[in-house]
Amino acid sequence: MTRKSFYILLLISTLFTSCIPIKDLVYLQDKNTSAEQNSIAAVESKPYRLQVNDIISIDIKAIDPKLVTIFNSTESGTTAKSESSLYFNGFTVDDHGNIRMPILGEINVIGFTIEEVRVKIEKKLLEEYFKSDANIFVTVKLAGFRYTINGEVGSTGTKTLFQQHVNIMEAIANAGDITTVGNRRAVTVIRQTPTGVQMNDLDLTDVNVMKSPYYYLQPNDYIYVKPLRQKTWGTGQTGIQSIGTIITLLSLATTVYLILKN
Repeated sequence: MTRKSFYILLLISTLFTSCIPIKDLVYLQDKNTSAEQNSIAAVESKPYRLQVNDIISIDIKAIDPKLVTIFNSTESGTTAKSESSLYFNGFTVDDHGNIRMPILGEINVIGFTIEEVRVKIEKKLLEEYFKSDANIFVTVKLAGFRYTINGEVGSTGTKTLFQQHVNIMEAIANAGDITTVGNRRAVTVIRQTPTGVQMNDLDLTDVNVMKSPYYYLQPNDYIYVKPLRQKTWGTGQTGIQSIGTIITLLSLATTVYLILKN
């Protein structure tokens, strides 16, 4: 094999092995070649059940606001609540699964959904403190949807979204998207449940990922985006970068050869 043929073969092999193909970068591809369906029915997310250290916001209203003032936390009723104010003025689920409210005392909420907690508080108020004509209105919400994301994304760390439901695509977009060298085919979701820790890998390049029970996140989920092998090779993420790397290496090799020859 001539030196010229060797260089050409080296160039072609490097381009094929180092470049990241477009199919590894595009989300939600329809990989069903038979094209049997044009739409994917997403799996309905299960209601989240409260766990230890969750923080919930509880707001109680009535026809006469003075009647319920003592039941509410300091900043309850304000139109805008920051993440820090919710942390200090919300109700934290303690190690025994209880929250401690003014007048009502300790209420067990571990394993309950947000809706079940609302019904429980409303029932306790009507049975012990108010009549039905007081028109008690109770609102219970999680103090923000918190999750942690790490790995090959634009911005790592613990994020908070003020909405009830968050899917994996929204969470990643909120973190600045996956980088070019992030592995979209194996995004790991780690979930703490009452029965233990669950872990599952999601292929975000496949549209069928929307059928996964992990497509919709739960509060306190941990997301890890693994790097592609191309990151460790250092040969470049695109064809142009790879050619530049090869030219640099060839120039270096030529320089060394000429020095040693002389």
